[in-house]
Amino acid sequence: MRPVITPAESVRLDEVATVPEAVLLERAGLAVALAAVRMGARYGTRVIVLAGTGNNGGDGWVAARHLERRGVDVVVRSLGYPTGSDSPRRVAAIAAIHEGVTATDLGAPEPADLIVDALFGSGFHGTLPDRVVPWTDHPAPVLSVDLPSGLDGTEGSASGAVFRAARTVTFHALKTGHLVGVGPEVSGEVEVVDIGLSGERPEWLLCGDEDASVPSRPRTAHKWSAGTVAVVGGSPGIAGAAVLAGRAALEFGAGVARVVVPGGIVGAVAAMDPGVTTAGVGAGSVFSTGDADAVIAGLSRFGVLVLGPGLGDADSGFVATLLAAWDGPVVLDADGITAITPAELERRTAPTVVTPHAGEFARITGEPASPAAAAALAEATGAVVLLKGSPTFVMGAERWVVASGSEALATIGTGDVLAGMVAALIARGMSAEAAARAAAYRHGRAGRALGALTTVTATGLLGEIGRWAR
Repeated sequence: MRPVITPAESVRLDEVATVPEAVLLERAGLAVALAAVRMGARYGTRVIVLAGTGNNGGDGWVAARHLERRGVDVVVRSLGYPTGSDSPRRVAAIAAIHEGVTATDLGAPEPADLIVDALFGSGFHGTLPDRVVPWTDHPAPVLSVDLPSGLDGTEGSASGAVFRAARTVTFHALKTGHLVGVGPEVSGEVEVVDIGLSGERPEWLLCGDEDASVPSRPRTAHKWSAGTVAVVGGSPGIAGAAVLAGRAALEFGAGVARVVVPGGIVGAVAAMDPGVTTAGVGAGSVFSTGDADAVIAGLSRFGVLVLGPGLGDADSGFVATLLAAWDGPVVLDADGITAITPAELERRTAPTVVTPHAGEFARITGEPASPAAAAALAEATGAVVLLKGSPTFVMGAERWVVASGSEALATIGTGDVLAGMVAALIARGMSAEAAARAAAYRHGRAGRALGALTTVTATGLLGEIGRWAR
């Protein structure tokens, strides 16, 4: 678990810090200098430090002094002398100049082996000054301090030109802007350095391996005790979505999975995968509201319900009726999400996970998808909201961000696989929130691993997730 904080929280931490500001500045600047060394700054290397007038620039001045001591050909190009007549950042600038660092006004871009971007910190908003913009196209690799200049540290947006860092050194914790919007594209490899701050109030928690553990299967387990999952969905043309979810539940450790589909398509569905049991309800090719009672009657031996994959044009009343009658855990996915309202979610007392992508989220809530909106939906309804995207957010009692995946997962059917994985972990005894977090994280890891070898498809992903089920 790694905390992710907002720029506003970063400011608060600085204000309440018990460590002197000069010490924090020195630690931060030394960390930047060491990062520059790891990027190739050595004796004779030309390094240009672009320094602003605030604390970010102060870090740059300290870094320049340390690099000068190592024999690096370092110069500072600044937007102006640091503000505050006796501020630590001004003292840092004076110390750097006294030790031989050359400093001039920013000016036009000039040749360099490495650019240190210490212009603006995490509080940046708006657009870069005109005289800074040409530097964003410099061909040398860029090391950014805290966040790439031009990037909004809260939303990860850029209103104009922005530095594209090969590496970013940030302090104490990741900032929200590193993980959303264009942040991942422009921040490069982000290194978090401890400079002695404490007591953060995280906006999110970043999920890691240690936060995504899964239970082991007991030696005495049998198929009905290992976890049972029923998937209700399917309609002409997209019935495979329900089968993908059912198969994913088995691959991810459930002992039994059943796919319940409209009776008119059960034959075709049964032929898709011999490992998944099937059942047909009604005579049509889509579910009607009147089918809900018969579906419930056939689920007495199942512990977790996945509702929605491939559901298609089923009656809207079917989902609401089934959801009200089912008193066990449910993973609400795909067409099942857009067939209900937040009020219907709120009436549920059993564990519920909803897995919308941005479009589905907007349709159910009437507002654009965002981490804050997902957290609000979770708080209002009591459901766990797994907002799929890059990154994915899991909002419940805690607010988690999952950044393990990659663009390779942007293909049809991979969301159905994720729904089955979440259901399998709930069936194996995990809480809904822990299951959603672990499944999202391991789904991302599996997709990234598969994508390193070949094109990711939903069926290919089914063959990969079993390696991540233990």
